[in-house]
Amino acid sequence: MNRVNRRSALKSAAVAGVAALARPALPAPAGGRLKQGVSLWTYQKWFDLDGVCKEAVRIGLKGIDLVTPDQYATVQKYGLIPSMTSGTAPNTIPIGLNRLENHDKVLESLKSDITLAAAAKAPNAIIFSGNRKGMPDGEGMANCAIGLNKIKGYAEEKGVTVNLELLNSKVNHKDYMADHCAWGVELMKRVGSPRVKLLYDIYHMQIMEGDIIRNIRDNYAYLGHFHTGGVPDRHELNDKQELNWHAIATAIADLGYQGYFAHEFVPVAKDPLKSLEEAYEICKV
Repeated sequence: MNRVNRRSALKSAAVAGVAALARPALPAPAGGRLKQGVSLWTYQKWFDLDGVCKEAVRIGLKGIDLVTPDQYATVQKYGLIPSMTSGTAPNTIPIGLNRLENHDKVLESLKSDITLAAAAKAPNAIIFSGNRKGMPDGEGMANCAIGLNKIKGYAEEKGVTVNLELLNSKVNHKDYMADHCAWGVELMKRVGSPRVKLLYDIYHMQIMEGDIIRNIRDNYAYLGHFHTGGVPDRHELNDKQELNWHAIATAIADLGYQGYFAHEFVPVAKDPLKSLEEAYEICKV
């Protein structure tokens, strides 16, 4: 009797499985499930802001990253979103929130960025940990938490997400403190705000620790924005670098990510626009 019941159950499951396979797949959005963008600075060698925006629209991108408030109107003129602010000095990579003496001036700058972003309906503002300069990571994290806890209420009120960027300290940003995902995640836990997240730069985190898809899945709740860049040289997302970008983009889309996924590689090909077109197609999942 048990064998018969098990056989019947397996047969029913098999029939159900075939039926499920036979169902038509839901169509993906025209541009894929990710809202792709490009970081302005990576194409300024060839185009001004208007030129970058025109090509972004042609390709199918949705956002322009690392733009200043005076550039918002131009970006929006093309139906694009200023998807991430460029920090206003002294809110810069080496001068961050890990030193208490920086808080007043950095937070004043960040508050202005948040105010202008909110007025323009731009979703994200950037912030940095700052360089170590001999400071222990634990002390720097505690200081960053103090600073972010001071500004989180204003970010929540304005509906703008503050993103602390994770960068590598091995190649590009020597001595930068927020150089590992675990450090950033612990900081996010100490702040505990839906409007304070990490900018997970995949290029930088591959250099520092790898295991990209697992780290994204495990820490997704604390990640607010993504940047790309081919490893090891920050060039095209092609077969000359070590990451499987289609798989990474798929993993992020499968998590239900609704933010922006911005390309931040520096093209070296003769046709830099072809490089951006190819990146868009690779990540259109």
